[in-house]
Amino acid sequence: MASEAKATLKIEGMTCATCSTRIEKGLNKLDGVNASLNLTLEKAAITYDPSKVTLEQIEQKIKDLGYGVRKEKVELDIFGMTCAACSARIEKGLNKMPGVYSATVNLAMERAVIEYNADEVDLDDFIKKIRDLGYDGKAHEDEQIGESAKEKELRKKRNKLITSAILSLPLLWTMLGHMGAMFLVPGFMMNPWFQLLLATPVQFYIGYQFYHGAYSALKNGSANMDVLVALGTSAAYFYSIYGMIVGTHQLYFETSAILITLVLFGKYLEALAKGRTSDAIKKLIDLQAKTAMVQRDGEFIEVPIKEVVKGDIVMVRPGEKIPVDGEIIDGFSSVDESMLTGESIPVDKKIGDTVIGATINKHGTFKFKATKVGKDTALAQIIKAVEEANSTKAPIQRMADVISGIFVPIVVAIALLTFLGYYFFVDPYNFEHALVNAIAVLVIACPCALGLATPTSIMVGTGKAAEHGILFKGGEHLENAKKINAIVLDKTGTITKGEPELTDTIPVNASEEELLQLVGSVEKSSEHPIGKAIVKGMEDKGIPLLPVSDFEIIPGKGLKAKVNEVMVYIGTRKLISELGLSIETIEEKMARFEEQGKTVVLAATETRILGLIAVADTVKHDSKEAIRKLKEMGIKVVMITGDNQRTARSIAEQVGVDEIRAEVLPEDKAKEVQKLKDQGYIVAMVGDGINDAPALATADVGIAIGTGADIAIEAADVTLIGGSLKGVADAIYISKQTLKNIKQNLFASLFYNSISIPVAISGLLAPWIAGAAMALSSVSVVLNSLRLKNIKV
Repeated sequence: MASEAKATLKIEGMTCATCSTRIEKGLNKLDGVNASLNLTLEKAAITYDPSKVTLEQIEQKIKDLGYGVRKEKVELDIFGMTCAACSARIEKGLNKMPGVYSATVNLAMERAVIEYNADEVDLDDFIKKIRDLGYDGKAHEDEQIGESAKEKELRKKRNKLITSAILSLPLLWTMLGHMGAMFLVPGFMMNPWFQLLLATPVQFYIGYQFYHGAYSALKNGSANMDVLVALGTSAAYFYSIYGMIVGTHQLYFETSAILITLVLFGKYLEALAKGRTSDAIKKLIDLQAKTAMVQRDGEFIEVPIKEVVKGDIVMVRPGEKIPVDGEIIDGFSSVDESMLTGESIPVDKKIGDTVIGATINKHGTFKFKATKVGKDTALAQIIKAVEEANSTKAPIQRMADVISGIFVPIVVAIALLTFLGYYFFVDPYNFEHALVNAIAVLVIACPCALGLATPTSIMVGTGKAAEHGILFKGGEHLENAKKINAIVLDKTGTITKGEPELTDTIPVNASEEELLQLVGSVEKSSEHPIGKAIVKGMEDKGIPLLPVSDFEIIPGKGLKAKVNEVMVYIGTRKLISELGLSIETIEEKMARFEEQGKTVVLAATETRILGLIAVADTVKHDSKEAIRKLKEMGIKVVMITGDNQRTARSIAEQVGVDEIRAEVLPEDKAKEVQKLKDQGYIVAMVGDGINDAPALATADVGIAIGTGADIAIEAADVTLIGGSLKGVADAIYISKQTLKNIKQNLFASLFYNSISIPVAISGLLAPWIAGAAMALSSVSVVLNSLRLKNIKV
């Protein structure tokens, strides 16, 4: 190979030598790849030609073969970034490191998220690389620790600003003194040595950070805001020293000092505002209880929440926060779950119901068994999801990053041309005039606002969504949600409650008790909501269960099992028809139940129909309103279900859905989603079950109902914690408002530079005014992002 690259990948899913051979053979078929697999270590040693194949294509090949690549993930807090060029440089440097799959740097959060191979690179390597680039970093710890570090950094910025302001104000006075008698200046302040004494510490002590940042950037072959500030202020400072020596030129010490002070002031305001953008995460952390009443040796004692372990029995009294997630084992109450759902109405809880940590117990005292603690609780997962959403980049941010990466060198070139143009043509050989205008160009054109335009809006937008129980798993999903113009809604558990009740029993060749006993005994082994409803109805009537064997699920049709050595079939018309049995005598009754929105289950042996059972799954109270909102947004709404046409139509009419896909097998749901995509729609799939996972993954945006199966939540891009369909419309609305806010920010920052640079070139902008305008542009972008906190959902 002309140019080789090496990688060691950890492979997941290998079980035998056949697996490793298959992967090795598959990889070696790729052009430019030489792979060797070690089954024992579960690793692939790969040498490849980067000009022919990428590491991503190699990983995709492994996935296509049915296996996975194990990746480590780390979050780093980064210190010293001043603009988008800084974050872009660090991101580029980290991504070039061997063993790094992907690295994303967020300027607004001052954080990097890195996926990497631990065999090739580790945390110390990342820290070293960041330091080599002229910055500093450390592993991100819990938010409380991270916040104290940020507060310390903010205090440092404030102290530097105050020192710089104290030293710069006398110089500002001297500058105003040149404007007329109304600004009388004491004679000693006009002394060049006095001005040098004030300006020097500002330039080299306070301004050291700009020199350090500029040196690091240039050393690594790039440029950032620090380069612009260092060039502009140094030109003014050193030209003033030259003026002192020659004794014939005006001094510009005030220009350099005031510029540095104004830049620091802008950065301080920006840091304050950026701190407010992460309020949502702080609020979520503050929701957590600090202690819990846990049973120890038969008595309940108060312990720190960190000491609660899975399986502990916890008691919660009225008015207290529920400390961790669990299941009620004694007592009942109503719980305020507004922090999860945004709904203020308390939810009644009884034995067997789940409770979520950080929600508030309103009335009764109850005991529950802890099922999830620490990082596994719903609240911890919400915080993690919000942080991860802020750590990923929306596609729209990539554009800003590209512009920022080339912006600074262009500005330096424009400033140089401005100087030459004034010196040789506009005002020949007037060095001072040419220099002042060049400095104004350098300072006014900082790309800070451009770099902050997207991440600050995403941070506030995802935080606002989290307050309403909507979790976006990444910035790209927040952006994609805006584009949705078709939504596929699963019926059971999404539009309906997913908790059907037994309503009717029609025996045919068996007694009612025998019918329920046979069906209930078979359904006891099923996890389907309909089966659970039948079993509950049977238990309510006090009918005992019978032992079963040979239980088998028949996908999309039903199930079967042996009861007392007789094979019993339970399911759809299709299943019974395949047994060769006629249902003509009960077809009319089935049709009547289905027209009422009930689901009918047929039961039979191989020789006779036993009867039918009807169950009803009631519609969620807000489904109709949620679907109305979606239709008002101009979104095509489609309901998909495995139920028959009659049942599906009945539910669709209740909630106002015009288009249905009924009798769809679980494996075909993804195909229905793909059909809509093929028609040109941007499709969202909303579901809650295990069988919805493929469709959720196929959709442009997968939205999981948070009360559903874990695998559905894992496959989705957005999770609705509370389980209400209203969250779908809210998620799209928040997405639209966030993207609108981002575009406002991008327009404002680009408009600012496109207007201000020509003004600076024309000589109508004093350097200190340019510095103030540059600082305010960054602050205005952050403040505009904060307006998202006030949107009504």
